[in-house]
Amino acid sequence: MAAVVQPNGSPSGSPTDTAASPSSEAPATDHRRAPARPTMRTAGFVGDDAETWELFVRFHETRDLASRNELIERHMPLAERLAKRYDARGEPAADLRQVAMVGLLKAVERFDPYRGSPFGTFAIPTIRGELRRHFRDHGWAMKVPRRVQELSLELRNVESDLTHRGLRQPTARELADGAGVDERDVGEAQQAKRVYRVLSLDAPTGSESPSALGDRLRSQDQPLEQVDAREAIRTMLHVLSERERRIVYLRFFEGQSQSEIAEQVGLSQMHVSRLLARSLACMRSAATAPAPSDRSRPEADQFQGSRPGTLP
Repeated sequence: MAAVVQPNGSPSGSPTDTAASPSSEAPATDHRRAPARPTMRTAGFVGDDAETWELFVRFHETRDLASRNELIERHMPLAERLAKRYDARGEPAADLRQVAMVGLLKAVERFDPYRGSPFGTFAIPTIRGELRRHFRDHGWAMKVPRRVQELSLELRNVESDLTHRGLRQPTARELADGAGVDERDVGEAQQAKRVYRVLSLDAPTGSESPSALGDRLRSQDQPLEQVDAREAIRTMLHVLSERERRIVYLRFFEGQSQSEIAEQVGLSQMHVSRLLARSLACMRSAATAPAPSDRSRPEADQFQGSRPGTLP
C-alpha cells in the first residue's frame, strides 16, 4: 500500500509526523466547561453575585494570590457575623474574629466551584468548625474529654432552638432527644459546662461593691486563716517541757487566768507568771531559728479534744 504524501513532502506515518517538536507543546489547561453559578436561598447573601463567582473560578484555575485576597475581603462580613454569635461565651471578641478569619481563609482555598454548590454552603460550616475547635482547645479551664466538649456545645444550640419553639426551658429528656443521646450523657455535659470558665477570686462581687470575691470567702471562713498560725505554734511548742506546754495551753487556748492555772498545776501565781514569760521567750527564739529537718509530732497533741478551743 502506498504512503500518502503530505504537502511538506513527507509521507504520513513518518517520524516527522508523530514526533512533536518541544517548542510546539502547549501548557496543560482545564478543558472543563466553566461551572454555572449556583445561588444561595437567602437573597442578597454576601458574595452571591456573578463577579464573585467568576473570581472563584479564576482562583481555582490559577491559584492567584491577588484573587484569593480579594475573595477574602469580599467575604469578611460573613466571618465577622459568625464570630459575633459566640461573643457571650467568655472569649475576647478580637480572638474570635481572628479565628473566624482563619476559617474563611481555609474555606476560600479549599472551595471547588466545579462541584456546583454556592460558596456559602461550604464556608459557613468551615468557619463554625474553626470557632468550635478554638473553644475546644482554648476555652475550657479544666481538661474535659473531647466528646463531652462537643456535646456541650451541641446541647447549647439544641437548648436555644427548643426554647424558642416551646417558649420554655427544655427538659433533660427533650435535650437528649434533640441531640440523639442518652439523658446520662446530657447530665455529664451539663456538669462539665460548669468548669468551662473558673471565676477568679479577684473578681468583684458587684458593680456597687469594691470588694473581691476572695474577701467575702475569707470573711466567711475565719478559722482557715488561723491554720498557718496554729501550725507555727505547734512547731514552737517543741522547745517547751510538758509542764510549760500545759501552762501555755491553759492560758492561751483555754483562756484561763494565772490564778486558775496555778490551782490546776499546784504552783503559785508568781511561779506560773515566770514560767509563762520564759516559755514565750523560748517560743520566740524557736520561731526565728531554722527548723530541724526531722522532728516528731509534739506531745501537745494530747491536748486535742472535742472542745472548740482545743489545738487543731
